[in-house]
Amino acid sequence: VEYIRQHPDEDVSLYLATRVGEHFEEVFPLLTEKVKNGPLAALYQTLDKSLQQMKAREEAAKKIVEGAEAPDFTLNDLQGKPLSLSSLRGKYVVLDFWGSWCGWCIKGIPDMKKYYEKYKGKLEILGIDCRDTEEKWKAAVEKHELPWLHVYNAGNPDVSILYAIQGYPTKIVVDPEGKIAKIVVGEDPAFYQYLDELFK
Repeated sequence: VEYIRQHPDEDVSLYLATRVGEHFEEVFPLLTEKVKNGPLAALYQTLDKSLQQMKAREEAAKKIVEGAEAPDFTLNDLQGKPLSLSSLRGKYVVLDFWGSWCGWCIKGIPDMKKYYEKYKGKLEILGIDCRDTEEKWKAAVEKHELPWLHVYNAGNPDVSILYAIQGYPTKIVVDPEGKIAKIVVGEDPAFYQYLDELFK
């Protein structure tokens, strides 16, 4: 850390910044233009992007709490048409952050289907695919015959950062007024118990 502070215009300081753990946020901004544009420019940009995403997620986490307004977003559905969260106002909406690569997401599908059927008139599920290619996403929806609404998180803005998602699956229940009613991380029976309480 001391070396980086004293030599902020050396490429080796950028390499060392990747090894300082919790001090990274403190020393990374000290690096000069010479390092940013030098032979390790690509590494600098990658680290800079990660740092920005981490900060954006930390900021978002303060706003993503039960009772807060759910941030609106618009993403493309399976037909490539824009679908916004605000267009679903008036009923409960479950934002299901998932991916075809996520074992627990796939394991939870049978229960999700059962509950979607059970509360169909009162509830909408919006699957938000994360970290898949568009082809893999569409193939997974078809393969698992997922009957609810789906959008593809192409990353502009990245809705997983907007909602401070840390793990998959994460299910966020938005009430008919557009407020966050419940956040459940992981494939957890608590999610289904919550729905049963809500709609009993």
